[in-house]
Amino acid sequence: MRHADFHTAPIAPLAPTQAARPAAAIGGGSGFGSVFSEMHGEIADYISEGGGATAATTLSVEGRMWQARSQGVAADSELAPAGNQQAFLDTIAPWAREAGERLGVAPELVQAHAALESGWGQRPLRDSAGDSTHNLFGLKAGGKWDGGVAESLTTEFEHGAAVKKTERFRAYPDQASAFRDYAQMLLENPRYRGAIGAGSDARAFAEGLARGGYATDPQYATKLARLATRLQGVSE
Repeated sequence: MRHADFHTAPIAPLAPTQAARPAAAIGGGSGFGSVFSEMHGEIADYISEGGGATAATTLSVEGRMWQARSQGVAADSELAPAGNQQAFLDTIAPWAREAGERLGVAPELVQAHAALESGWGQRPLRDSAGDSTHNLFGLKAGGKWDGGVAESLTTEFEHGAAVKKTERFRAYPDQASAFRDYAQMLLENPRYRGAIGAGSDARAFAEGLARGGYATDPQYATKLARLATRLQGVSE
């Protein structure tokens, strides 16, 4: 599900195409609960299918929940309720704002990416002792990574089929370190140039990441753009 990192010579961030909105405004509307109630099924679908293209999007939330249970994976009722989702967004807001400024994108886009990859912080990558690695973006530990490492089971798509694999992921001492490394990785890797400077354009940001190979899920850009767009709608 998460693509390995590719480190190359650093490149300067491009100028934002649109002004980033302040993270403090995220979740400020009365429609938060209803918006994220709709998204529960989508996130459950993402987990149950490993982010695959064969998601049963025509099913109701309850249908997707039972589908997930029948496959022995997390059901949508196990995900964070709307209040916990907002708590997660509030917790990461300062780091999302900082990363967004470096990347030239709205902080909601960064928050959406962290929420999608970590299941709203409810399914963090953990080390052998069971402690959180604070790796909210699913960044793998490539050969040039000299920090902490934790092995975890993940889903990759090979020739259109979801395959479970054990991979080595980066481990951080705290969330701030995770967000800073995430921003640095995107800035240093020319493969993600299309996502840099996307401003508030959720589709451009998501497609830039997907084209760069951030994930093997063929529907990754659609899922990320949809989630980011809804977060932006809540903050208005």
